[in-house]
Amino acid sequence: MENEPQDSRTTSKIIPLALPKGTEKLCELCQRRAHLQCTECRVTFYCDAEHQQADWLGIHKRICQLLVPIRTPTLFSLQQAGRVETQLKKAELIEICRLVAESKLSEGKHQEALPAAQFCLRCSIDVHGPSTVQLVPAYLLLADANMGMGNLTLVAELLSQAEWAVLKSPECGHAVHHRLHRSLGRLHAATGNLEAALLNFANDIYFASEEYGLDSTVTYGGYFLMADVFAKQGKMPIAHSLYSGVAHVWHSHLAKLLKTHIENVQKDPNLLLEPSFDKAQQVEVDEMLTTILEFVQNDPRKDSAVIALVAHCLAMLWFLGGDARKVLGFGSTALQASQLIPNYDLTVSIQGLLQLVQTMVQTDPHPHSD
Repeated sequence: MENEPQDSRTTSKIIPLALPKGTEKLCELCQRRAHLQCTECRVTFYCDAEHQQADWLGIHKRICQLLVPIRTPTLFSLQQAGRVETQLKKAELIEICRLVAESKLSEGKHQEALPAAQFCLRCSIDVHGPSTVQLVPAYLLLADANMGMGNLTLVAELLSQAEWAVLKSPECGHAVHHRLHRSLGRLHAATGNLEAALLNFANDIYFASEEYGLDSTVTYGGYFLMADVFAKQGKMPIAHSLYSGVAHVWHSHLAKLLKTHIENVQKDPNLLLEPSFDKAQQVEVDEMLTTILEFVQNDPRKDSAVIALVAHCLAMLWFLGGDARKVLGFGSTALQASQLIPNYDLTVSIQGLLQLVQTMVQTDPHPHSD
């Protein structure tokens, strides 16, 4: 299972006399003096069992054997062709660590994301050198992980380094600028500097729209964060308007995904119960849409149209995730809200989704659930 720690038998104590004179091994996570080594790859070291287990769970299990050729010097690796091959392997490791860290962050596993983000940064420095713009994605991953853990002082330091690297690189792309401003906005929101947060989220939206388009769900992630800030400021009508815009964009996106999924099911009925939405992204989107739904339900105006829209989004999301129980719950909420509006254009779609999920329940009496 993914969450199991590495078996203690796969580590052993370092024997100092077995090391070349003057050599000292450092812990993979904290860079303090190491006392243990991984017996699977024998090229990774730790100060204690706690850091070994954290690294194994965070990234080492995924890259253990990939480290062997990189950290084992050979005659070939010292030649030009060998150095090029090593750099390519390191670039592959950077990508693996980035994807693992992003996945864990999307699932809210900030502590688990740290080892992958740390290794991503160290490997990026090896490949690209210090203070280069190529390090920015790794800085942002580390910042996001520490943000989730409440280490705001460290987040500020990491984002300062990322910002400096971007300022030195005028050719830096829109995607990097968008991610940097989003992280800066989240930091300012967390520290209570709401005006600075709004400014950074505005820049985030601009750069995201340049990279991904005005109606992209990525771009509207910035609008969602901006709405959160306006809600904190007590500017509820503005927050309501922005949340509504986010919900409309996600409704359109999820409706397209649902249509494709149903078309695939018509070709192969066995796919009906198969999740067709990335699990990590699903957690993130569920959190965002649930926040919007709670906001509009608690709004004194009780905008039934937006409640129905957001609840329908959540029902579609969990249908694509294969969880019939949640589809029924959110679908019922959407239907109740839609029936308060005469001739509401989504009522038929909501009813159709509820009928479809009944098929899931009949096909599988134990539908997927958390």
